[in-house]
Amino acid sequence: MSAPRNDKIMFWRVTPLNARRWSNFKANRRGYWSLWIFGILFGLSLFAEFIANDRPIILEYNGSIYMPVFKDYPETEFGGFFETPADYRDPYVKELITESGGWMVWPLFPYAADTINREIPVPAPAPPSLDNPLGTDDQARDVAARVIYGFRISVLFGLALTFFATIIGVWAGAVQGYFGGRTDLYMQRFVEVWSGLPELFLLIILSSIVTPNFWWLLGIMVLFRWVALVDVVRAEFLRARNFDYVRAARALGLKDRNIMFKHVLPNAMVATITFLPFILNGSIATLTSLDFLGFGLPPGSASLGELLKQGKNNLQAPWLGISAFLTIAIMLSLLIFIGEAVRDAFDPRKTFGNGGKG
Repeated sequence: MSAPRNDKIMFWRVTPLNARRWSNFKANRRGYWSLWIFGILFGLSLFAEFIANDRPIILEYNGSIYMPVFKDYPETEFGGFFETPADYRDPYVKELITESGGWMVWPLFPYAADTINREIPVPAPAPPSLDNPLGTDDQARDVAARVIYGFRISVLFGLALTFFATIIGVWAGAVQGYFGGRTDLYMQRFVEVWSGLPELFLLIILSSIVTPNFWWLLGIMVLFRWVALVDVVRAEFLRARNFDYVRAARALGLKDRNIMFKHVLPNAMVATITFLPFILNGSIATLTSLDFLGFGLPPGSASLGELLKQGKNNLQAPWLGISAFLTIAIMLSLLIFIGEAVRDAFDPRKTFGNGGKG
């Protein structure tokens, strides 16, 4: 009966602590509002197909409702001659739909990330206009659409990399710190050697051998990024391994795995969580750098780094570099502000209303 009672007491002890941390986080107004802004931008980017797409969101033809944003329909579905997917920007297809009394609802930007605008009045890259608010790139693709899709893939890549790297880094640091001795010695030597490898150079070499894609890059970068958290988790476990509650758990015969991940890890995660926004920031910056150098995502992918590279190669089109730079700067700045607020939230020396930043 004692174990449930202790769990209940721990629950009531943790709840005020979490409330204090949330109050500290909100007290940092810059970080609090940065979280809202970043969350809204990322949430909108998840529905990029409804914001920037060369297909209608919904259309009506001969009394039937179609949603091209979710499904490919052949041109024959609308009275055309070809079995290939309908090109809804084609005047012929538009005429087929409107002649039947149908209608189409288009996204805010009627271009996908890879849509080539063949109707621009000047050679690509074309300057900003009503049709292309941020202009086009050197392939006549809409910059606004590429920024939206590039923002989404950058954040998704960063989140996936941070997630998998955190799992490996926390596990390695926990094993080192909890067992200590030779286990800690041998693993620490390996971590020191592994972290000394030139990550960027190795990625460039591997990218020149194998055609990279999203998952290939993610897997390779996880192999290097996990070391960022090892020392933090290791230090927390080294500090906690001799605490009374850990000794008591060992004396009661609990398995080392249960002690590590059910009792010690929650305390160690306090320091780990404060690092996560900065690791996410670095992951996004690394992908952008690889794309800028031409060793990142496959050619043609919506990438902010590739857009920066186009800006460098087309100095007569400043809208390319400015659009990419401002997007990256805003995204990384928001993450830094969020990271600072998270750090304040978990700082035991700060309380509500103390330590907030404007």
